[in-house]
Amino acid sequence: MENLKIVIIGAGIGGLTAGLALRQAGYQVEIYDRIRQVGAAGAAISIWSNGVKVMNRLGLGREIAQIGGRMERMTYYSATGELLTDFSLYPLVERVGQCPYPVTRADLQAMLLQAIGPEQVHLGAKCVAVEQDEDSVTALFEDGRRATGDLLIGADGTHSIVRQYVIGYPIERRYVGYVNWNGLITASEDLSIPNSWVIYVGEHKRASMMPVAPAEGRADNPPRFYFFLDVPLPKGTSSQPETYQAELAELFQGWAPPIQTLIQRLDPFKTNRIEIHDIDPLPTWTHGKAALLGDACHTSSPDLGQGGCQAMEDALVLANTLVSTNISIEDALKRYAALRRSRTDDIILRARKRADMIHGKNPDSTQKWYDELRCEDGTGIMNGICKTILAGPLN
Repeated sequence: MENLKIVIIGAGIGGLTAGLALRQAGYQVEIYDRIRQVGAAGAAISIWSNGVKVMNRLGLGREIAQIGGRMERMTYYSATGELLTDFSLYPLVERVGQCPYPVTRADLQAMLLQAIGPEQVHLGAKCVAVEQDEDSVTALFEDGRRATGDLLIGADGTHSIVRQYVIGYPIERRYVGYVNWNGLITASEDLSIPNSWVIYVGEHKRASMMPVAPAEGRADNPPRFYFFLDVPLPKGTSSQPETYQAELAELFQGWAPPIQTLIQRLDPFKTNRIEIHDIDPLPTWTHGKAALLGDACHTSSPDLGQGGCQAMEDALVLANTLVSTNISIEDALKRYAALRRSRTDDIILRARKRADMIHGKNPDSTQKWYDELRCEDGTGIMNGICKTILAGPLN
């Protein structure tokens, strides 16, 4: 199909990637977001090789490499610092044909915004309703504005307004069972091994650090680690930044020295504390000329590191489907959803299963995993990651 005007609700990773892919396909694109200033939620994100390949396909290969951290190894330790397994990720890269890159969300969003053009993004536009007729679909905004196009994409995240319109009723998110603290910290060897993703596990908790690029991608800025710490806690627990360090020190009491150092050095006022949720697979992604994309239709826990990657894949498949079919917009959107739903449903359920295993939902299974890590040479872990990567649309 040609000469389409596409309205996208949401200027996060999924919305911006979709906007870029659709504009490159020759379509007119308008992106709207309720925020008043572009800023990323969360500190960083793992872009595994399937997501990087989408960036390469959209002409951003050099840019994603520039803002990405060099993650060459993967290392697991016990809570007390016993080495469980350490292995090179080169066999994975060789097998799938692309390096993964941990990136800060701010750097990734800035890269995508620069590529699509800031003028394409309309801020301070909170979508409150969607209407459509035989010829068009319209987003209605809280301030009275309206945006009409040939089709509308809801890329408005886990709390999506467009999702409720598409499904016909509100969706309750599901608490996965753990709280995640995450942020950025200046890298040093007393914290973690350079160029390695380091994970400490024990007591059904997890602490991790991975390399990301220096601020602004400048080599003269200090290197940084993205860190996260997970703890299974009841839903609804709360704390303030002023108490994060004391809370974490208690929760990780007795853990290895690098984790104690991390807790002492982190900036609590630049640290995020998130109760992790996902959603059950949806019955549909489309309603007429409206469709969902990214977290709006497949919010998953971060335990497979695939949330951003799946939004990127959605964007590419959506653009390819619109370009390659011409029965109708409604038909193209249904084909897009049919190509994506089984993959993302699988990601949701496998990430949920992995979250349960890591965080002690069945303590015997968690202990078995700890024991298996002591015998792991990297083959099993990389096989699992490769399976996920190679099921993507560019493999």
